[in-house]
Parts: sequence; C-alpha cells; structure tokens
Amino acid sequence: MRTLSDLDLQDASVLVRLDLNVPLADGQITDDGRIQAALPTLKELLAAGAKPVVVAHLGRPKGEVKAELSLAPVATRMAELLGAPVDLAPAGAILPGAPGRVVLLENIRFDARETSKDPAERGALAAELANGMDAYVSDGFGVLHREQASVTDVAKLLPNAAGRLVEKEIRSFAAVLQNPARPYSVVLGGSKVSDKLGVIDNLLASVDRLVIGGGMCFTFLAAQGHRIGDSLFEADWVDRCREILASADERDVAVMLPTDVVIAQDLDAGAPTQVVSVDDGIPDGWKGLDIGPQTARAYAQAVLDSATVVWNGPMGVFELEPFAAGTLAVAEALAATDGFTVVGGGDSAAAVRLLGIDADAIDHISTGGGASLELLEGKTLPGIAVLEDV
Repeated sequence: MRTLSDLDLQDASVLVRLDLNVPLADGQITDDGRIQAALPTLKELLAAGAKPVVVAHLGRPKGEVKAELSLAPVATRMAELLGAPVDLAPAGAILPGAPGRVVLLENIRFDARETSKDPAERGALAAELANGMDAYVSDGFGVLHREQASVTDVAKLLPNAAGRLVEKEIRSFAAVLQNPARPYSVVLGGSKVSDKLGVIDNLLASVDRLVIGGGMCFTFLAAQGHRIGDSLFEADWVDRCREILASADERDVAVMLPTDVVIAQDLDAGAPTQVVSVDDGIPDGWKGLDIGPQTARAYAQAVLDSATVVWNGPMGVFELEPFAAGTLAVAEALAATDGFTVVGGGDSAAAVRLLGIDADAIDHISTGGGASLELLEGKTLPGIAVLEDV
C-alpha cells in the first residue's frame, strides 16, 4: 500500500477523501475528533506545496441537498484547527485547489451517484472528481468498507496513496491480527452477539482470552443455562453461542463471562438498581444493564495481564451513570496497561471520550466502527484493496 511519501506532492492538485461525519446538535459540532484525526495529512499536504481538495460526507441525505447536513460547520472548525483557510465549494461544484488553502467539497452524498449500486453511475461521478487532479489520497478510514464513488472508483483513475490516518489504522490492526504479543485478549461488548460472530469466528484461532460483556453476554449466559430475566437476548443464536464456547474450550481459549451483573427494571438513570450473582440468576421483570463490580475487577485485571488487547463494544449502557462502571473499569485498565492496546471505534471510542479517559494512554483508538469490525472479521476492505492494486 502506497503512502503519502510515495507521491510527488509539490504543486500537485490532490483529491483527499476524509471521514468528516461528525455529530451535530442544532448545527453545532459536538465532537470534532474526526476533524482532528484528518489534520496530520492535511498539514503534510500543505507543507509539501500540494493543493488539497477534500471530499467527505455528513449523515445520510440519500442524494438530496439538505441544509442541515451541509459541511459548512466542518469547514469553519477545520480552518480553526488547521490554521489555514478552508473554502467550501457549493454542491456539484469542484473548485480548483490553491497553495496554502484547502477546498472542501460540499457533502458528496448530496449526489445520489456516490452511493449508487450501479458501477457506471459511480464511475461517472468519479470521473468528475478526478478531472484536473494529479493524485488521490485516501484518509477516511471510517468509509473504507464501502464501495462508493469517492472511496473506490476515483482511486482507480489517479495515482493513489493512503493518508497518514489510514496508514496508522492499518498498521495498528495488522499488529493485533498478524503477530500479536502474548497473552492476547479481545474484549467484546455491545448489544447483540450476532453483530460480533464474525469477529469471534476469526479471532478464536489467535486469541488467548475472550472477554465478553455488554448486552451480548446474556445470550451466552442463557446458553449456559443461567436465568437472564428480561435482559437483551437473541434466542436464534443460543446454539451458536454453545458452539463458540465448545470451540474455545477445544482451542484452550479462556472465555470470561460475567459472574455478577447490575440490574434494573427500567433503562433509566434514576431507576433503582441491584447487583445479582449470575449463578442466582436475574428475576423476571429485571434486565441486566452492566457487568457487576466483581466482574469489572476481573475484566480489568485480565486487561492488565495482557500484552495485547483489542476492545470493541461497551460493557453496559455507559451513557447512563448507574450502568457505566463496567465500561469505565475496562477503559481505565486499557489506559493503565503496558500492553499494546487498540480500541475498535464506534461506541468504545465514544466511551473513552465520554468517561474522560486519557486517550493518549491508549495506543490506537480507531476512527471507524464498521471498518474496524470488518478488519477484525478478517475481511478485505474495498477502499484498501483498491490502494493495493498497483
């Protein structure tokens, strides 16, 4: 895979795909993490004398121009962080770049061809984007699992390379997927076990320890015969969970499941809570909403005892204070361990920020939840494959 170092950037017009899909509230950016992540590549391009033209999306406008999904707030914030002018090009217009300035094209998903299933439609948009450009830089990791005009099709038309963010993402995941230091632990959470089956299937052959929390743990606990009350549960996957536990046992992979859980009758910050033993079971009318304190200590110790840790998915409903302790314990352990640590984007990355964890103490926090999940599943991302197709 080529990187920025492989391109001749002096006075070059460079089309740059970024992931600037930031959260907005009343037109204001509530988390500029994705803009921050794009700065190293943009600064390097400007310093090298390149003229960057940025293409990105915001939300899902489905091919329609929607004022509330304009990238105008992003352009303003990017200029502040970058310390250089950022010119927003109107929808459908592709302004030429200029030295020392960044051009940000308006939301590319205002054009239905961006996400079209028709290769000819995507190709036509890609040709328009490539017109007048000398090179293409892919630095939007969060969209690399998508086959879209600005992600895959345009890369086939220009000399291309990965930006510094994509380069860092790929190197970090390669470190945990190809030759991890041991003991190697993977901590999985989130609501549904069905969302993580691909990850589990791919990693069972290489991990030493699988640590399971979040809503997905209750399908595993049900598979072991525990009472789970009204907890989140996927009945169709109970047999599959039994197969996973048996396969892990055959491979000598330790599977850690909760021994206690925090329960409540309602998903509400003010709801009365209890801590119950998994062996005693969860009463009907109650649901598990976080791992319990005993489990949290055990999971944190497992992280601290590991030389490599991948974390994907919260341990509970961390957005609500009564159900955040389990996720906080895991996140604090990740920040404290001397091992190599990777957080797989999505809710896990959001939890690190929301809970006030020192992000610099974690080796890599991915910017793409879906893309990171597919890498952990062992899939080839279309946006990476096209960069490797020399």
